Amino acid sequence: MPLIVTGSIGIDTVITPTGRADDILGGSCTYFAAAASFFSPVRVVGAVGEDFPEKHLGVFEHFGIDTAGLEKREGSKTFRWTGEYQRNMNDRDTLSVDINVLGEDLPPVPEGYRDSEYVFLANTHPSAQTALLENFPEAKLVVADTMDLWINTALDELKALMARLDGLVLNDSEAKLLTGESNMVAASHAIVEMGPKFVVIKKGEHGCLLNHADGLGVMHAYPALNVVDPTGAGDSFAGGMMGYLSEAGQFGVDSIRRALAYGTIVASYNIESFSLERLKEISRAEIDHRLGEFAEFVRFD
Repeated sequence: MPLIVTGSIGIDTVITPTGRADDILGGSCTYFAAAASFFSPVRVVGAVGEDFPEKHLGVFEHFGIDTAGLEKREGSKTFRWTGEYQRNMNDRDTLSVDINVLGEDLPPVPEGYRDSEYVFLANTHPSAQTALLENFPEAKLVVADTMDLWINTALDELKALMARLDGLVLNDSEAKLLTGESNMVAASHAIVEMGPKFVVIKKGEHGCLLNHADGLGVMHAYPALNVVDPTGAGDSFAGGMMGYLSEAGQFGVDSIRRALAYGTIVASYNIESFSLERLKEISRAEIDHRLGEFAEFVRFD
């Protein structure tokens, strides 16, 4: 069944030690949808402003993403973010952020989307995530992403949402902020106690940790050599993960572990270029080939 996602769709300016890219396509929904499209049909619900370039809409078409739920809103401006990465490519500074249309209500969910059984609530305000979720009371799998901004400013709404989730994805600093635990295993247990059946804690170049009702899992990061732009790595990771789960139609702990590997591989391609340029160049066959290499890296007797 198709996978549906909501989140930010934006225009980014990104500065890294490798260069600078101005006014490129970005946003959590965008990276997620592109990554998931290698595995499953993807539908998006979101809004952009009247300043959103037509060439960026063409990128969604390239990945075969269903944009019936994407509204180009007159009188509004698109979400914009400018950030600069430090030399280690892990730390970054937000130089400017304009919420713009992201602070407005989501467009209505198209009637043809209401049979979606796999729902991903990409990083945006918890109230917007909850609003989308209300349209899918029979969903088989609902997973959300979040960030420090919402933990600091909308904690009550976030906790109410978490009680309704099957899974939550967040990074290690966000897990620490949410739970007060510095040990990630302890933090993962605390998050599961808040409602989700499983949690995936992303640890950047150190991989990720899975805490599921049926067991733990860990996944190494792919040993990437060519890191151009880390923007969207976490979102493309989640897209690969959820895309595979939608394709497999199963979401027990073993399926999620394999999904984490697929997410890791898609993210390893994403960081090799600015925006979605590298993902536009690859195929599912290349993803599967790199997955095979990755399996050899981590196999032992």
